[in-house]
Amino acid sequence: MQTSVTEVATVKVREIVDVVTDHVAFTVAADQMLGTPDGWTHARDAEGAVLAWTHARKLCRERLTITPGYEFGYLIGATCSDGTVGKNYVSLVVNDQGFAERYARCLTASTGLEARLESITRPSGYLQRPAPGFRVRVVSSYLADLMRQYVGGDAHHMRQRFPRVVLRDRETFDGFLDGYTDGDGCRITTWPARVLVSANVPFLAELARVVGARFTPRVDVASHLVIADSWPSRGTFTLEQHRLDLVGSTWVEVRDVRLRRAEGAKPFTLYSYRLDPHPGFLVNGHLARQPW
Repeated sequence: MQTSVTEVATVKVREIVDVVTDHVAFTVAADQMLGTPDGWTHARDAEGAVLAWTHARKLCRERLTITPGYEFGYLIGATCSDGTVGKNYVSLVVNDQGFAERYARCLTASTGLEARLESITRPSGYLQRPAPGFRVRVVSSYLADLMRQYVGGDAHHMRQRFPRVVLRDRETFDGFLDGYTDGDGCRITTWPARVLVSANVPFLAELARVVGARFTPRVDVASHLVIADSWPSRGTFTLEQHRLDLVGSTWVEVRDVRLRRAEGAKPFTLYSYRLDPHPGFLVNGHLARQPW
């Protein structure tokens, strides 16, 4: 929400403080209010505290409106199984054209981003020659950060956590199962069930608890989780509420607070801002506010 600067005042002071955090050092008045998990604290008293911090440049990027539902779940499931989350992009490279088309359609439907299918070739160790494939890639640092948030911060397939955001409703969870199955699973032909494959044991173990399935990890090879189509009758699925939008801030520790006094007759010049309607602003990404 937009905040306007309604007044700027100049203040002469004899003392200021340098606040040193995990990311950067910044200089403010000793009585400047800084945001902590427990409320507001003066800068002079902030040593050892934890401050709210935001990457200021990322506030200028376009924020996506996420549409929950089957397509949203499919996007997450397919990305968790076969996708790649880079610094500022999300992509899927597969051999199955139908899979790539479904991924592109679900990505666009759930995020509003235009996702197009590209025909590519890539090396195949099995065939010993380049093999045809299909790629879907969208450049969006916001979506990339969002995917990392959903899976616990690290989107690497061996370290990602089960994305509990898909438990918001059955439609989203069904999409997640189908997307993951298309990437790292398959339908069982002899009875109504699917099998999911992953070497990320904690991921499969948490998913097994959600669907009430038995799960026995395998050693040194990828593990298998069999999910019968009758799993909803077990009553283990519980709805959970999770944020769909990106949490832009995190917490950083204050390592040191250094008091500086003006030498000689020349004082420090500071600027005070009056804001409307919200009193908060960022100082080198750290949350601050105007005095009470």
